[in-house]
Amino acid sequence: MIDPAAFRTAWPQVVRSLAVTTRSLDHGEEYAAEAFARAAAQPDGTVTDLVGWCVQVGRRSWLDAVRHQAVFTRIQPQLARPEVAPVHVPPEPGSELDDRLALLFVACDDAIAPGAQLVLAMRVVCGLTIQQIAGHLGIAEATAAARLTRAKAALARARGEFAVPEGAARDARLPIVLACVAGLFTVGQRFELEPADATQDPARDALTLAEALVAQYPADPEVLGLRAVCRLGLARRPGRVRDGVALPLDEVDRGLWDRRLLVAGLDDASTAVARTLGRPGRFTLEAAISGVHATARSAEETDWVRLAQLYDALLEVWPSPAVRVGRLVVLGRVVLARSGRSDPAAPLDERPAHDGAPHQSVRGIVPGLDRIERELEDLVADGPPYAARDASLALADLARRTGRTDEAAGQYRELLEVMPEGPLREFCRRRTD
Repeated sequence: MIDPAAFRTAWPQVVRSLAVTTRSLDHGEEYAAEAFARAAAQPDGTVTDLVGWCVQVGRRSWLDAVRHQAVFTRIQPQLARPEVAPVHVPPEPGSELDDRLALLFVACDDAIAPGAQLVLAMRVVCGLTIQQIAGHLGIAEATAAARLTRAKAALARARGEFAVPEGAARDARLPIVLACVAGLFTVGQRFELEPADATQDPARDALTLAEALVAQYPADPEVLGLRAVCRLGLARRPGRVRDGVALPLDEVDRGLWDRRLLVAGLDDASTAVARTLGRPGRFTLEAAISGVHATARSAEETDWVRLAQLYDALLEVWPSPAVRVGRLVVLGRVVLARSGRSDPAAPLDERPAHDGAPHQSVRGIVPGLDRIERELEDLVADGPPYAARDASLALADLARRTGRTDEAAGQYRELLEVMPEGPLREFCRRRTD
């Protein structure tokens, strides 16, 4: 039995080599899958060089298909391989790139619509399922599947063959490549709070790709910013779950954070900011936001005002539903802190108004909170599923922090109906008590 981690590592190398051979990313993926299936069926010890073995088997499978189409004689001089050929895979054009990174740049061809680029890259290169991709992009699974099909067809029509871009063509694709890696990281952080298998961790995979990007673009602030986001996010992952229950920011044990990754991530973030000319980009701002969280000694001591400023700037350059939710959460913290009502311990009816009478409406005692809650309610109603879920969690948290315990418990009960099994569901269950 071959180690699953070995398959995962070898996959992009095999796909890339077969895509060059067949001149098609679609065919490269198809014949790689066939070769991997055959490798998995071999007795132990038979396959000593997984990449070379699968490339050779994939090439032979493709040649067999070509023969069946009666065109083999025309292409035999260019593609035939002797049966005794060594299994070593020669370097291909653009071989200085990490194999998965090379595939990402191919999948992000400008001949493909932007939405389809993301789907193609996340499925073929990052290995995410259609369900995961649809959830991340906030689209239906059928829509994601259709985009994948159209992307492969568009790439084949536009280029006619597989080719890793060079120079300016590669640089032009960099923004969408960064978005793909960021998407992979987000999926890992959102759905894998406590990964049981390190080899099946999208967030770790994203960091590997971010490091490969920095090797290619060491002076680019957005590339450094993306690596900072990955490093700081992974550094703060320990302590997010206790006894199978996700913890809110106020309860996370910061002593468990990975100090080595924290230092490296903060260094990336500060370097990205220092190298930015003009208005910071998306990932430089996201790195700065992560840096504020990473340097705070507690949730209470977090510089929420600074975070609100950073979110305002981020919303201008990347107005996504996820940013809108994050900004509203931070604004809620700012408003409650300024009103002196960020502590959820005291019940609402024990908080007197200026006239001495107890308040019955949170929107009367905390000016500005009503607008925040209305915007969150709009996202629950009209936002994509991931944003609706996060907005619902934010509303429940605001209700709890302002003493509306029954209302908060009801909102957490509603979340239990849609939350998949896992630490976050257990958190909601705990909050219904």
